[in-house]
Amino acid sequence: MTTVVLKMLCVLLCAVFASADVMPMTDFDLEKMGGKWYLIGFATNAKWFVSHKADMKMGTAMLMPTVDGDLDMSYTNLKGDGSCWRMTHLAKKTETPGRFVFYSQRWGNDNDMRVVDARFDEYALVHTIKTKGGVSEVLNKLYSRTTETSDDLKEKFRQFSMDTGILEENIAMLPQNGECSVE
Repeated sequence: MTTVVLKMLCVLLCAVFASADVMPMTDFDLEKMGGKWYLIGFATNAKWFVSHKADMKMGTAMLMPTVDGDLDMSYTNLKGDGSCWRMTHLAKKTETPGRFVFYSQRWGNDNDMRVVDARFDEYALVHTIKTKGGVSEVLNKLYSRTTETSDDLKEKFRQFSMDTGILEENIAMLPQNGECSVE
């Protein structure tokens, strides 16, 4: 029993320390980040994910640069009953291009988000450290401009997620889904 507890503690601590060193890409371009993205991959060691992973489906994100250099983010996901789940955040720029911070009222957590890799016309790999009550969790997302992506890109996301301390069983490639209507 003690070995299991120590192993879990190491995974959690290793994830937080590894994430602290994850830097945004060097040639981040805020304007090119703007537009519609599909959420293809989702990876986290957060406890809630285990019970929700099987029900998760691809969603969309509209990312809009602001005149101040911030990033207005709007997420939608079509639910099984045909209704839409929606969430918005204004991610504030930091001194480091490609790094943003925001507070989520919905989840009650502070978010430190970094765009770690992107080919802006194809994909973006985003790493976020979410902190609530002194506890930090890692969340990695793979965005694509289309609903399909290459196996090489999926493997890159899988490897990056494992390198940031996420267990392989907590890495999901989301099945395609319908889209919410624009309101």
